[in-house]
Amino acid sequence: MALPGTIYLLLGTNLGARLGLLVSLAGLFGWMATMGFIWWAYGIGLKGKDPVWKPSEAIVVDADLSALGIGPSDGLTSDPRKRSEQNVNVLAENGWKRLADDSPSRALAISGADEIIQKEAEILKASEYKPIAVFDKGGTRYPLVFNSEALDFLAFWHKPHYAIVEVGIVNPVYAEPGRAPRLPTVDESKPHVYVKMIRDLGDRRKNSAYIGIGSTLIFAVLCWLLHKRDRQVDANRSATA
Repeated sequence: MALPGTIYLLLGTNLGARLGLLVSLAGLFGWMATMGFIWWAYGIGLKGKDPVWKPSEAIVVDADLSALGIGPSDGLTSDPRKRSEQNVNVLAENGWKRLADDSPSRALAISGADEIIQKEAEILKASEYKPIAVFDKGGTRYPLVFNSEALDFLAFWHKPHYAIVEVGIVNPVYAEPGRAPRLPTVDESKPHVYVKMIRDLGDRRKNSAYIGIGSTLIFAVLCWLLHKRDRQVDANRSATA
């Protein structure tokens, strides 16, 4: 408040209290409009909620993907390892793409699944399972200019983005004095767990958009009042002349 107050004090002593207030407010909201649009463009400043993964359906603990509406519910083997291989084929047939192990999107999906498994559902602890694979579907943006991903400046809409994280139950790891802890291994006798999630895009730029648009409207009204005042002053001067 020190800077706008100082500017108003300076303008008020030169232009008068009312005109100085209009000019200082117009400058303030013009600056806020510029700041808001810069925040809006870069997703910085007064941010809203960041994108997160949220649970979409119930967690599948028996490796039966038919509970998620994917694949058949009969004719599947009871062997956990073979069932996992069958599920990979079923997901591929239904349009799910397996993410590479070094994909950043895979790490984000696993982080979201950890939050659901450990804190929300509380079915497993961090030391009781390990991620096996991540499958991705949807999330395309539209409309794209000439159907090119490079020309996405008009792609304001998104199709629902889903991810399925497959985790395996690990064998207990016991610490041995004087030795490095062993890496956990998946227990092949237990079915894998599947977590289906949907991407919540959040509203990171909403606050800055409100500031930018709102300040622009107020700035326009103040400029119109200043313009109206100038026309009135010119009319009064012409009448007296």
